[in-house]
Amino acid sequence: MSLFTKNRGALLLLMLNIFLVFTGIGLVIPIMPTYMNELHINGSMVGLLVAAFSATQLIFSPLAGRLSDSLGRKKMIVSGMVIFACSELLFGVVSTSPLLFLSRMLGGIGAAFIMPAVMAYTADMTTSEERAKGMGFINAAITTGFIIGPGIGGFIAEYGIRVPFYAAFAAAGIAAVITQLVLPESLTSQMREDAKAKSLGVKQNLLAQLVQSVREPYFLSLVIVFVMSFGLANYETVFGLFVDHKFGFTPSDIAFIITFGSISGAVVQATVFGWILNRFGEKLVISTCLVTSSLFVLLTLWVQSYWMIVVVTFIVFLSIDILRPAIGTQMSKLAEEQQGFVAGLNSAYTSLGNIIGPVVAGYLFDKDINFPYISAALVLALSFVLSLLAGRGKRSAAHTSTSYSD
Repeated sequence: MSLFTKNRGALLLLMLNIFLVFTGIGLVIPIMPTYMNELHINGSMVGLLVAAFSATQLIFSPLAGRLSDSLGRKKMIVSGMVIFACSELLFGVVSTSPLLFLSRMLGGIGAAFIMPAVMAYTADMTTSEERAKGMGFINAAITTGFIIGPGIGGFIAEYGIRVPFYAAFAAAGIAAVITQLVLPESLTSQMREDAKAKSLGVKQNLLAQLVQSVREPYFLSLVIVFVMSFGLANYETVFGLFVDHKFGFTPSDIAFIITFGSISGAVVQATVFGWILNRFGEKLVISTCLVTSSLFVLLTLWVQSYWMIVVVTFIVFLSIDILRPAIGTQMSKLAEEQQGFVAGLNSAYTSLGNIIGPVVAGYLFDKDINFPYISAALVLALSFVLSLLAGRGKRSAAHTSTSYSD
């Protein structure tokens, strides 16, 4: 029996936790316009609230990854779900800006605790051959949460504008209890002690860990994670504005296009992604996704019809949805006993992209409607070139090592 089959129940519980987190994040999307009017806050304040979540997640993710190696995955997941539940409840009951910011920052801490631990747990319970399949399922849960969250939020809001946040609080709290009672710890006590010994004397602050990541073999993968998050955030932030200004698309048109692309990506992640990665390898899949997404982001500037926009957007989302778990799988194989630490850095670089991407996209959009997509395409193309150079460098190093041994 494979490790993947043996731990199927644990994987489902991990998927439930990460799904609830991203569903909770998505709940706010359809509610915010009404919430803005009720609390008398402007669009800039909303943007800062989004940035506060990502910034806090960025700061705490590396530390959370280290702690998941030394304290255990289960403790971090349960703690993260409790913190996330509290953040949702607080956001639903408060009415002042400082407390709204506190709520979003607590949410960022909760997400920082949960994501690296879930990714590391998935790596713990799968073999190298099964890793892609496991990561595909986790990322499918993330994508599905993003898709379903806004719809659930809009439906539940019919019973009261604050009810979705109470529902998210209850769901996260129940998930925390179930996880505490059912989920086994994936690390033995000896493995946790070894991780503690290795972390002694290592600075835990974000800057030190980001500097340390530059010297690691998975640094290029982290750069690609940042670029991917930057590009996707850049693309999504102005997509609605772009098609509204250029083609006069309605909100329902925009919702259909984004939902169609996201659902397709989730289906691929949960079904054939493992086969794709095992058949072609991480390097080829990552490079192909980078060049494809770059070309089709640029192609968005020239297509005219509604269905061509649907097709182009579908391919962009599909490329990103394959790229994300492919990079996670590649890094988990390089991480060895540092699964939590690497997963934390993965989350930190993702948050960094999610902070900078929307800011840059909004600034460029004000300059010219086409600039955000041109910049996103160029950054993705540069990352593709870097992935090719890195692959060539590794092959040269391997060849040199072989020559010396001969």
